[in-house]
Amino acid sequence: MNNTDTKIGVYICHCGTNIAGTVDVASVAEFAQGLPSVEIARAYKYMCSDPGQDLIRDDIKNLGLNRVVVASCSPLMHERTFRQACESAGLNKYLFQMVNIREHCSWITEDHAKATEKAKALVSAAVMRVYHQEPLETRQVPVNPNTLVVGGGIAGIQAALEIAASGDKVYLVEREPSIGGHMSQLDKTFPTLDCSACILTPKMSDVGSQPNIELMTYSEVVDFSGFVGNFKAKIKRKARYVDEDKCTGCAECEKVCPVEVPSEFDLGLTNRKAIYRPFPQAVPNIFTIDNRGYPPCRAACPAGVNAQGYTALISQGKFKEAIEVLRRTMPFAGVCGRVCTHPCETDCERGKVDEPIAIRSLKRFMADYELKVGREKAAPAEKTKDNKVAIIGSGPAGLACAYDLVRQGYPVTVFEAAPQSGGLLRYGIPSYRLPNEIVDNEISYIEELGVDIKTNTPVKELDELFNQGYKAIFLATGAGTSVKMGIANEDARGVIQSLDFLEQANSGEKVDLGNRVAVIGGGNAAVDAARVAKRLGAKEVSIVYRRSRAEMPAIETEVDEAEQEGIKLHILAAPVEVLTENGQLTSIQCIRMELGEPDASGRRRPIPVKGSEFNMDVDNVIIAIGQRVDKTMLPEGLEYTGWGTLSVDPITLQTNIEGVFSGGDVVSGPADVIASIAAGKESAISIDRYLSGIDLKEGRPTTIKIVTEVSKEGVEIKARVAMPILELDKRGDFAEVELGFDEKTAIEEAKRCLNCGVCSDCMECAKACEANAINYEMEDEYQEVEVGNIIVATGFQQFDPTPIYQYGYGRLDNVVTGLEFERMINASGPTGGKVLLKDGSEPKTVGIIHCVGSRDTNYHEYCSGVCCMYSMKFGHLVRDHIPGAKAYEFYIDLRAVGKAFEEFYNRVLDEGTTFIRGRPSDVVKENGRLVVQCEDTLADCQRRIPVDMVVLSTALEPNSNVDDVARLFSLSRSADGFFLEKHPKLDPVATMSSGIFVVGCCQSPKDIPSTVAQASAAAARVLAMISAGTIEVEAAIACVDEELCSGCRICENLCPYTAISFDAEKKVCRVNEALCKGCGVCVAACPSGAIAGKHFTTEQIMAEIEGVLV
Repeated sequence: MNNTDTKIGVYICHCGTNIAGTVDVASVAEFAQGLPSVEIARAYKYMCSDPGQDLIRDDIKNLGLNRVVVASCSPLMHERTFRQACESAGLNKYLFQMVNIREHCSWITEDHAKATEKAKALVSAAVMRVYHQEPLETRQVPVNPNTLVVGGGIAGIQAALEIAASGDKVYLVEREPSIGGHMSQLDKTFPTLDCSACILTPKMSDVGSQPNIELMTYSEVVDFSGFVGNFKAKIKRKARYVDEDKCTGCAECEKVCPVEVPSEFDLGLTNRKAIYRPFPQAVPNIFTIDNRGYPPCRAACPAGVNAQGYTALISQGKFKEAIEVLRRTMPFAGVCGRVCTHPCETDCERGKVDEPIAIRSLKRFMADYELKVGREKAAPAEKTKDNKVAIIGSGPAGLACAYDLVRQGYPVTVFEAAPQSGGLLRYGIPSYRLPNEIVDNEISYIEELGVDIKTNTPVKELDELFNQGYKAIFLATGAGTSVKMGIANEDARGVIQSLDFLEQANSGEKVDLGNRVAVIGGGNAAVDAARVAKRLGAKEVSIVYRRSRAEMPAIETEVDEAEQEGIKLHILAAPVEVLTENGQLTSIQCIRMELGEPDASGRRRPIPVKGSEFNMDVDNVIIAIGQRVDKTMLPEGLEYTGWGTLSVDPITLQTNIEGVFSGGDVVSGPADVIASIAAGKESAISIDRYLSGIDLKEGRPTTIKIVTEVSKEGVEIKARVAMPILELDKRGDFAEVELGFDEKTAIEEAKRCLNCGVCSDCMECAKACEANAINYEMEDEYQEVEVGNIIVATGFQQFDPTPIYQYGYGRLDNVVTGLEFERMINASGPTGGKVLLKDGSEPKTVGIIHCVGSRDTNYHEYCSGVCCMYSMKFGHLVRDHIPGAKAYEFYIDLRAVGKAFEEFYNRVLDEGTTFIRGRPSDVVKENGRLVVQCEDTLADCQRRIPVDMVVLSTALEPNSNVDDVARLFSLSRSADGFFLEKHPKLDPVATMSSGIFVVGCCQSPKDIPSTVAQASAAAARVLAMISAGTIEVEAAIACVDEELCSGCRICENLCPYTAISFDAEKKVCRVNEALCKGCGVCVAACPSGAIAGKHFTTEQIMAEIEGVLV
């Protein structure tokens, strides 16, 4: 440091007595004068004053100074001041260095000597450092005049209106369907007791009508990039399923919606519909459909039947509309309402509370009700397509495929070899479970739509159909042949195959059975055969099954009914030989089994127990161990799997023959009815694509959004309604066993539904909307906007007092939060402005507990700033709404520090509200009333105050998504979780990210006047930048030496300002100079030393360290 060209001026500030009262400034100046390259060292009382700055300017000009050091207060306060002084004298501002000897020396100790010694060390460090500093050039970047305001509460509204009034464009983004924020939930505002809606609504309306504001409600910022003056934001506009341009806000849709869920706006005190507007004054005045995805029941159904939809309508007594919902998917309400294996009920969320909804029984109820009142004949579907489709087989798969295709406009013909249509539904399921008239009714409905069903018409050659002009064929012939046991003498007289037996019984043919019947198998066919045998007169019927009862694949309720009807279960047993005499069955020999390891089905494998054979004397054996495909009944040329089923593409269900598709049991092997229906529907999609020339696989299988989180809060345990059944002594014939629900029972059961998906897709709103504004095809949209500045006004959330167990919230009735009380007392609230207890009566005494969650080391140490005043407001409103009521205020300290706040306190006090100084210890229930226990610190005694209602004045805390917002916009947060401002006094709206401002309660708890003032301040800062047109970008930034960069990207991942990007082509990192804040994180992290920090070079830092060690 002996360069004679370097001339450094050092200036020591007294700062009145802030520094000089502890630090010997004259001694520091004298010390500085002796440092290398120091041309002049001075001490002055106030360096920040104009005379102080003139000292610097004059010395630069007169003494030729080319470096300046000022030792004074914090650089946050006056670095800009001194830099400007240097620049005005012609010295580059980066040749200036500032030392903080106030906060770092004089304010932290009373030891004058040590403070002076440290001040000298810091000045020495600055002098050594400034010697190596180099001039840097800043640059100007243009400022985009558009502004993004995030959050539509009063802060966002105020800021948006002020900026828009200047003629500049504002994008106002709000995640809720309406702007208004928490202020729209309030009744009155303290201390003037203005109606909150009365003063807020005009501003909301102004936002809606202001041409310079583009309002984006029900939207969120999902991506953000750029730098001050030139930001880009990607905004997700969530699907409302309501056309904003068409909706008139008439509310007719809301009236017909059958779904009710707790209202978020009213904090669960009342319900709202699935299509809703948060509150009557909402802006925009547009309804929103809350569609959260497929409910678990619908997702579990192989056919995708909308169970929530018809359940919701049943709960409202809309039975005709309910069956219309089901028929949008398939026509088998009566069939599936009786024989479906109901996987929907297995996944039903209600089962996690008590028992699943009786979904299958409700489905049956719809069909029964329609038959009772008389079904209207279906209107024929319009034929809009020329290509004819042939379907071979009229079981559930074939009929489901025909149903979907005819509704799409195709001419459809079903070919059935049997005398009557229905397949398994008619011939394989006994009428005590599925009466023929139910099957007839639902097949008639399909025929009425235009499907031509030809019975007694087997098809042997596919070419015959193609030659007749059919362009596509669907094979749904089922698996109609029983599987044999593979044991000796199973073809003896008296041994019957279950499918043959059930077909004969269902066709009304005479079946000769002895008194003793054994059914082999554990599935539904086995249980059906056993119960049919009992009804046909067999005295002793047994089911022999090789596994345990718990592993029987049959429907559990069917097994229960079989046992009640006197059918015996021989479990863990299997036949090994049919014993005969002259070819006639006499008995069967069985062997005991034990369960081993699980097999491919997931069930434990049965293993014979050696030497455990035993005989059963029987007259008949019915074999029901499975079904297989009879290839002789199918056309030639088809390929098969190793299991003997038809081979098809797993996605399209097309066979090896073009234009020929197949599904149901012929492909899957024996399955349940709903799986066959699903296969028929999937084949209909493929056939439509095939005939339309569309790729058969594109977009398949479709991905659906399934609801995974369903709130159970507040759900009362209520038992599932039991299905009424026919008494045992009346089951001698084939009368239906399950009797079905009546209307009252069905409604009661349907009301148990949790409405997991919220919107049930019932389409009732679409019918009611005369403006045709409902659009179920709407999808989330993404919009990118370019802005110069961003104002974050995301607000706060109310502290949840549930963890404070002793106050009883959520546990004791009539303990409410302050915001819940606001909604209750509001004229448009859930109680119409009446303060009511849970039993509907008015409270005579109300206890209001201050600082719940605030000023508490267990939760939030900070004061929320508004609780005292809104608590006193409640005290006034209680007495105003309930004449003669008594209000108690339990407080720690009263902080009435705003304009007219103290006067308001005196007013409430004069009205008779009782103030008790002391935080309550707990709230208990005694003799039907709440008792607040506390210490009255002014009276120096313990008190127990009986009250009817307790209001908890809860803290204001950061929103639950504050982490995501902070990460998105690169915002810092203070220890309390709120967004951190640049300076708490001098710059309370700006942040360390230039061009991004924080206002309102997202920055700290505050009342409405302070929020509005802060929003206006941020708007003024934005307008100043817009007016200037350009902004200066800091020159003290990082730079990358691309020759040394290895492309490891460590710096990119660590940069808190997302200022570093990676050039994939050159495989090097680059710094965006406008985004970089010169924090130095990347410089320290770079393993190859490729990044240097301008104004913070290694040489400068090492010199500073050397200087401080003086």
